[in-house]
Amino acid sequence: MTTLFERHQLGDLILPNRIVMAPMTRVRATPDGRATPSMAAYYAQRATAGLIVSEGVHPNRVGQSNPGTPGLATDEQADSWRAVTDAVHVNGGRIFAQLMHGGRVSHPDTTGLQPVGPSAVPATGEVFTPNGPRPVPVPRALATAEVPEQARSYGEAARRGVAAGFDGVELHGANGYLISQFLSSTANRRTDAYGGSIARRIRFAVEAVEATVDAIGAGRTGIRLSPGASFWGAEETDVPGLYAALLAELSRFDLAYVHLEATTDPDTLLGLRTAWDGTLIVNPTVPMGSRRTDRAAADHWLGLGADLVSFGRPFISNPDLVERVRAGLPIVEDDEATWYQGGDGGYLDYPTYRYAAAAPALAAASAAR
Repeated sequence: MTTLFERHQLGDLILPNRIVMAPMTRVRATPDGRATPSMAAYYAQRATAGLIVSEGVHPNRVGQSNPGTPGLATDEQADSWRAVTDAVHVNGGRIFAQLMHGGRVSHPDTTGLQPVGPSAVPATGEVFTPNGPRPVPVPRALATAEVPEQARSYGEAARRGVAAGFDGVELHGANGYLISQFLSSTANRRTDAYGGSIARRIRFAVEAVEATVDAIGAGRTGIRLSPGASFWGAEETDVPGLYAALLAELSRFDLAYVHLEATTDPDTLLGLRTAWDGTLIVNPTVPMGSRRTDRAAADHWLGLGADLVSFGRPFISNPDLVERVRAGLPIVEDDEATWYQGGDGGYLDYPTYRYAAAAPALAAASAAR
């Protein structure tokens, strides 16, 4: 059976293990969307992952979902990422940028613009803004002629990202953001070429992937999907049929990978494994749920045919997670209160195991003096 610590060929990259650091929003960027030295240190600390996928990065201004998130919408934002990618590579790692267009999950207080979406249907819930949580507003429905421009924004951001040193990009097609909104039968009520039937609802996702492949190549392009998840009220009908059709279309691009969240039943996920014959990353836990991915869940999915397994929150509090999993060492719990608070607390100050183990002995020695 495949193990977590075998190598894997991903495009032109050789991954030393099959543990992927999943994308996680940490809102530590500057107000104008530039990456910071602290972000470089954060990702460098976790460079032993077979692959790092960055936090969500907005591809254009209207695509920014939350304040404090970084972008690849401008050359200045792209230039700021060079310190991050250099730090990861110097430490022996590999990093993809996750391109995340929030679509209707945004707010004018954050971007200065009315959010856009497939239809004028608001998401459910509240969104973070510089002025605190606010109800998600009604988005402006994109005109048919505008939709290709939003699809191309992924390719334009990908080109900037690769120029800044990223090894590739992952399109965020999951969790109720723009690509997911087009896939949805509740967020997408269009009657033109981008809505209605399954073939039309998958069109935006395919065009965004195609634009990205044209910009940087298929071997540098992945996509993340959350079948049946219903985040932000973006519900889907005929989940097996929808995603089988999408994967069939994506199969002609020879992508680096598809990254599936375990947001639907196991039989559907196994059917999608059969439908996709390329590299498959599985995240075994539902985002924002109570469970954390562990070695048992990772081994289970490798046994079911996943090529790589992504770990999310365990990477927040265990920068040396790969070694902890390899050696069966304790996994430190993360402090949820620090996820989005900004600053280096709960970001750069989680120790590796050797320091955690040595701390009591050092304290005792100090007290004995």
